Amino acid sequence: MHTGSPKDFDFLVGNWRVAHERLNGRLVGSDDWQRFDGTCSMRKLMGGHGNVDDNVLELPSGTYQAVALRSFNPQTRQWAIWWLDARDPHTLETPVLGGFENGVGTFIAEQTLNDRPILVRFQWTETHTGAPRWEQAFSPDNGASWEINWRMQFTRA
Repeated sequence: MHTGSPKDFDFLVGNWRVAHERLNGRLVGSDDWQRFDGTCSMRKLMGGHGNVDDNVLELPSGTYQAVALRSFNPQTRQWAIWWLDARDPHTLETPVLGGFENGVGTFIAEQTLNDRPILVRFQWTETHTGAPRWEQAFSPDNGASWEINWRMQFTRA
């Protein structure tokens, strides 16, 4: 049973500096991490039942922008999260769905990578510390194992 609330993402409201670590190869046994900086500015929408991040990602190959859009369903008490990347501005992937339990937010979706089915997991931790962390992981085996491929450490701007 989910016990989510429109206030679940209140910890993220405002402006942030973000330290990114992104795995260069996904589900190929890579241990080559790319590190880069960015910013994030989050605000609430729809009376708190939604929110949006405006992100700037400063990759060595070039800076780009992206949006994270979240909406809360009061009937299921779950959040849906979409990612919109300015490099492919007409594509919204299947949203990850989930919520928070004991201070950890876990959100999962079925997607594909290189034409094979995978699970995608977003996970929020350290949300009570003022320096939250976000991770993305992929599973090729329906959740039996997970490969973390992107980490973000947030610091108030």
